[in-house]
This record gives sequence, C-alpha cells and structure tokens, in this order.
Amino acid sequence: MTCHTAPNYAPLDVTIVDGDGAWVTDDRGRRYLDCLAAYSALNFGHRHPRLVGAARAQLDHLTLTSRAFGNDQLEPFCTELAELCGMDLVLPMNTGAEAVETAIKAARRWGYEVKGVPNERAEIIVCADNFHGRTTTIVGFSTDPSARDGFGPFTPGFVVVPFGDATALRDAITENTVAFLVEPVQGEAGVIVPPAGYLTDVRRICRDAGILMIADEIQSGLARTGRTFACDHEDVRPDVLILGKALGGGIVPVSAVVADHDVLGRLTAGSHGSTFGGNPLACAVGREVVAMLRTGEYQERAARLGRRMHDALSAVVAHGDARSARAHGLWAGVDLGDPAVPARRVCELLLERGVLAKDAHEHTVRLAPPLVISERDLDFAVSQLADALAVATRATAVA
Repeated sequence: MTCHTAPNYAPLDVTIVDGDGAWVTDDRGRRYLDCLAAYSALNFGHRHPRLVGAARAQLDHLTLTSRAFGNDQLEPFCTELAELCGMDLVLPMNTGAEAVETAIKAARRWGYEVKGVPNERAEIIVCADNFHGRTTTIVGFSTDPSARDGFGPFTPGFVVVPFGDATALRDAITENTVAFLVEPVQGEAGVIVPPAGYLTDVRRICRDAGILMIADEIQSGLARTGRTFACDHEDVRPDVLILGKALGGGIVPVSAVVADHDVLGRLTAGSHGSTFGGNPLACAVGREVVAMLRTGEYQERAARLGRRMHDALSAVVAHGDARSARAHGLWAGVDLGDPAVPARRVCELLLERGVLAKDAHEHTVRLAPPLVISERDLDFAVSQLADALAVATRATAVA
C-alpha cells in the first residue's frame, strides 16, 4: 500500500482508533496504556467528559470568527487564564511553536522600546539541549543536529549557555540582552531537571540585569510536575509564561503567552496575529481546563502519583537494567544501563506489552502518563518497563 504521509516521523507500529482516560485501542482491538499523553497535551486523559462537553456545547454555537471580530469566549478565557497565572494579559495562539515565536517577538520589542537596546541588536539567551518547537527561528538556536541540519540560514540574535548553570547565564548577559528563554524542565532532552535553586538564581539574575525571564512551560506546565507550573516549585514568577499542549485538553490546539502590560502591551494592532488564535471553540475548551486546574486536584494527583512512580523507578535502577531515572511530578526520564541498547527498542518491547512510551534521543525512555491514571495502571506501566529493559539487555548480551 502506497503511503502518502510525509516521512518526518517514525512512529511505532500501531494505529490508534479510540481512547478513553489513560487507555487507547488500536485498529485490531488491542488496548494500550498511554504513557506519553501526546507529550503532555493529554494531561487530563483521552476524551475527558468535562472537556468533551465544553467542546460539544460550543460546537452548537460558534467555532471561528477570526480576530477581525470579537467573540464571547475570548475575553473570559483570557481573564481566567491571566488570573491563574497572576499576570495581566494573555495572547492566545494555536501551537507551542507559535507561542514561543510570539514571546520572542514581544521580548525583542520590549527590549527596543523599554530597555533601549539599539535597533536590530537584541539578543536572547537560550539553553543547550533546549526544545521550543520546529520553526526555522527556533531550530536555529537548537543544539540538536537532527533539528538543524539542512534548514539554514538561521535567524541571528541568540546566545546558547548550558542548562542548569546560573553562572553561565550571568556571564553571557550583555547590554544587548533582552531575555532568557528557558524550559524549567527540559522535556525533549529526556526530562532533565535542573539543580535545586537554579530557577531562583535565574530569577534574581534576570531581575538584577534588567532582562526578561521567559519560562517555556508548554510541556512542564498545567499540573504535570505536581504544581500548576514547574516554576512554582521554587516560588518563581517569570516575566513571561509560554503555555500550550494541555491548555487545549487534547481536543484542539491552544497555546498562549501570558505576561504583564509592560511586555505584551507592546504588541499593537497589526504587529502580530493569528486567524485561529483565540477562536471560540479553543477558548471554550481552554476555559474548562483552567476551571479544572483551579481545584488543585490534578496538581495533587501528579505530585502523589509522581512520588509513587519515582520510588518504583528507583527500584528498577537498583536492579541494574537502568542507569538512572529522573522524575518531576508525573513525568520521568529513564536512562538505559547498557549503551548498546537503543531506547527505541525498549519502546517497541513496551508496545508488545501494551504500554505506549517514547524514546528521547538514543538512550532515554520518557514517561508522561495522563494525570488521571490509576495507581494500579501506573504500577503496571513501570513493571512492564522493567521487563522490557531486562529483555533488551539480555538480548544485547547474547548478541
């Protein structure tokens, strides 16, 4: 059979046709426990009834107007999200990459108009091993060759420093620096958690230097790490929050940049926009996501189940088939113990055992199950990972 899908992905050999909560079903009727949750876009699981209900109700009224006109869901969504974040303004977009691009534009304009950086000289500091999206601007400051190769020339104005090194950040700041863009936890890199106190140091350095701290919480935010935002673990309030993925409830693409008037107020009519950004269907779903987060239920579940997962993964590491495991809330990266075992192979073995997971680079398996997962299902996932690791390791030893 001829395939007409462009080959920019290499998915596992499964075709999913149905989903409910933490479980999905393929086209042959086999069920799998979803431990990727669409890179945290499905924090609330597949087809959560509250989110599906909000979408269905809005479908009966209005789906799109463009921003040439107002709609009755836009301002309530922006107000409720701004209150959740403790900031003034929300600029809704669609995808995470769009939101990152929006934050870059806002930071540069702020730098020129507020900080007084000479025109065309603004610099933004970023971290090595970052992942902020796939646009040409964003991959231009990636350190991953697979993201960059063959896509240049790239946009100038970015300086790369090591992740987790506050001293390197401080030393990289110049009179033309306008912002520091950082993932509080690096997801695509393998759920890399920075040293304790790093975000606090970053906040202080940015404030002292008069530059913006921009936190990309597209994957780490909205309860994934056990707090509403990963920055909350150190009581840090960035100048700019970038949100996405789970903000759309796994139903529609929704992203947003959230900041105070001083930053987002610099984007005047005509200077930025999106036909679908802030559409009423997306806003209705996003409003329900915000309402669900207000209760603290999902943050508590992620923290509690995350501790359980971390303890179980620590036992796997102690057994010797994994070299290390990092967990932050219900989000983990497991580094394989045998360098000859590719993480992709472990994910294939997990697929055979009814668990969906994804490799991060060559030797890390990441786990990000929906926050609605049960304790029993979480234990099942870790036990199957332990078995898959053992099988892969034995096979490599025999070979």
